[in-house]
Amino acid sequence: MSMAVIGLITGMALGFAGYFGGFGAFLLVAALGAVGFVAGRFADGDLEPSSFFRPGRGDERRR
Repeated sequence: MSMAVIGLITGMALGFAGYFGGFGAFLLVAALGAVGFVAGRFADGDLEPSSFFRPGRGDERRR
């Protein structure tokens, strides 16, 4: 599925949530969408869990 179609579906889901459920539902759908996106990237192998827990480059310069 192309990124344009995924963006279209996401936008429609957020629009429906905002219209029918209000701003709280909009935020909930957006947050769960972000969690689903990260989980999907893990499943595809594009992200490694260690990338979230190792120190960044800014920490190396301070030592």
